[in-house]
Amino acid sequence: MDNGCPTVKWIGFFLLLLLIGSFNFIPQQTGAQGPSPRVHKISPDLLELAHGAASQRIPVIIQFKGRPGASFDAALSKSGGHVKADLVNFNSRVMELPAPAVEALAARPDVSFVSLDRTNISFGHVSLTTGADAIRTTNGTNASGLDGTGIGIAVLDSGIDTVHTAFLDRSNNGRVVVSRDFTGEGRIDDPYGHGTHVASIVAGNGRISNAQYTGIAPNANLINLRVLGATGSGTVSAVLSALDWVLTNRVTYNIRVVNMSLGAPAIDSYKDDPVCRAVRALVDAGVVVVAAVGNNGVNGAGQKVYGQVHSPGNEPSAITIGAANTFGTDQRSDDVVASFSSRGPTRSGWTDSLGAKHYDHLIKPDLVAPRNKLIYAEAPNNYLVTHNPSLDAGVSPVDARRMMFMNGSSMATPVAAGAAALLFQANPALAPNIVKMLLMYTAQPLAGYNMLEQGAGEINIEGAVRLARLVRTDPLHVRDLERLHQIVVGAR
Repeated sequence: MDNGCPTVKWIGFFLLLLLIGSFNFIPQQTGAQGPSPRVHKISPDLLELAHGAASQRIPVIIQFKGRPGASFDAALSKSGGHVKADLVNFNSRVMELPAPAVEALAARPDVSFVSLDRTNISFGHVSLTTGADAIRTTNGTNASGLDGTGIGIAVLDSGIDTVHTAFLDRSNNGRVVVSRDFTGEGRIDDPYGHGTHVASIVAGNGRISNAQYTGIAPNANLINLRVLGATGSGTVSAVLSALDWVLTNRVTYNIRVVNMSLGAPAIDSYKDDPVCRAVRALVDAGVVVVAAVGNNGVNGAGQKVYGQVHSPGNEPSAITIGAANTFGTDQRSDDVVASFSSRGPTRSGWTDSLGAKHYDHLIKPDLVAPRNKLIYAEAPNNYLVTHNPSLDAGVSPVDARRMMFMNGSSMATPVAAGAAALLFQANPALAPNIVKMLLMYTAQPLAGYNMLEQGAGEINIEGAVRLARLVRTDPLHVRDLERLHQIVVGAR
């Protein structure tokens, strides 16, 4: 799938570095934004709730300008609020506050921003059509080519059926190396069914149905971080707790990629949104974060709409993925952008001291990837299949070998997450922004669609891997590329 002469591609590669700096990337230093001119340090939905429910206790996320001290703790105690979780890596706390205390605490000089602990929801022949098969059979680094070996991929979702055949390695050992529950339900399996399916798109081993349903990085290690409950919903605080865990444990499990096939409404600017800021911290630490753009591309009347990108897909440093429909064919000539796939620009924003609303207006998604009727692993007795029996693909009656259909940008996102793992295996010295650049540069635009619908185009894993191998592995060289990007962005 790679095309064009190498000289032309390298010229284009560095031109793209300059271009991307002008429209999509933001300097990644989380402290580089300086003091905010905004007087409103409260999310608009939280402010409305606090004004309308004076007697209620409200779940919130408070971000601080440093570590909160005794003065804040005393004010919190006096207000009648309490801390539910301390997110040390992000200088944030998950709290429950009486409604009248929200504005008083937000006004404190040590508080950066206060937002509602919103609800997250899941967004509901890939290896050949994306080019993943090609790089496993040519120019590989081992007998079977690139397969994600040694790379850790954290899947933030509804859990994983860890005993499913799709997650065994070549020695019949499980590849789900650690599982954690952040929902409070006290379980790490997948009663909803979404997470198992997503995880097998990322890293299913292809040992079912003669490798018809092989994942993108079929020997990668999986980190099962359960943030969605038994009916497919969860909280922003659960996601933040999982990302905090990743930042602490990324070296232990060699976590290079995080998959987030979920999202919440993008209300606050990415500069204030706590999940966006957490994603930025992970990218700064060397972890690629892949996020679904959302499934709100049409309204109730079936009409195309723009500006419905979800959080954290509105974060500049995330690789935000939309959905393509391949119509079940391996060639790309008939591929289209799925009508339901959310379109940019991002409409998250902030309010200035005069009460005027300012929108981020970033170009998203960054890429699109196949999503239509993907057949991958099915967790036993899961909620989705129980309520929609037609989702079972009829592949096997054995629980550990069952497969199911699913659609959505949720399914496109793990394709890109698996691709990122392959790039890291091909060249471990790559930085997250370079991985993003490689995937965008080698993507193939779909005719008839604009950048707000498809970003750079449909993912081309073979081309991205070939180019990744040409990038020098000298870490100083990689850092020089990042410095060049920062200089270009800073000069805008």
